[in-house]
Amino acid sequence: MNTFWLKIAALAIAVVAGIIVIGSFTGGDSATKEPETTFYDKVEEDKQRFLTEPQALQAQEPEPVAEHGPATDDRQAVVPVPPVPRPVEPPKPTILYFKDLSEMDKIEADRLLNAAVPARSLGRLQIGFNLMMQNCRQILRRWPDSWYAYNAKKMIIDMPERFRERYKVTQDELDSSTFAEPRPGTRPLTVEESN
Repeated sequence: MNTFWLKIAALAIAVVAGIIVIGSFTGGDSATKEPETTFYDKVEEDKQRFLTEPQALQAQEPEPVAEHGPATDDRQAVVPVPPVPRPVEPPKPTILYFKDLSEMDKIEADRLLNAAVPARSLGRLQIGFNLMMQNCRQILRRWPDSWYAYNAKKMIIDMPERFRERYKVTQDELDSSTFAEPRPGTRPLTVEESN
């Protein structure tokens, strides 16, 4: 009787049992761990961060100032009023300046940005950021003063350093300071910045 295959099956079962035992010792207690963000959570975060369009700047009305007249009775005692804690205001949106695109350019820029964002998410899986860089560079080349170029630069800036070297990212591709200043043909828009 040939027992060769029985020996192989026993060896395979022993290896699987060994992996399970080692995993149970090194895995730790799952009840005490903080919930980890999954790949899908990161993809949704990228969509929210890079595909949310800026809002038109709205004029802010000055806050009314309460006027207090002089006290008419000098005999009134001055009672100190405890300071009222101010409510914590959410961070104000950033005002940036972008050029408007024609309808055809906007459709093409949307297509490129919508390809770059998932490519960025996939790049986190150690696949690389080649597709993202191709789309971002095309956006930067064709519409350098647009909202799409701003998001392309944000994605390039967020890329890990070792990939910046691999794709030979230039300093100009990392500089997004030009969007903070008005330029001819641009209009102010509010952009919600998220970290």
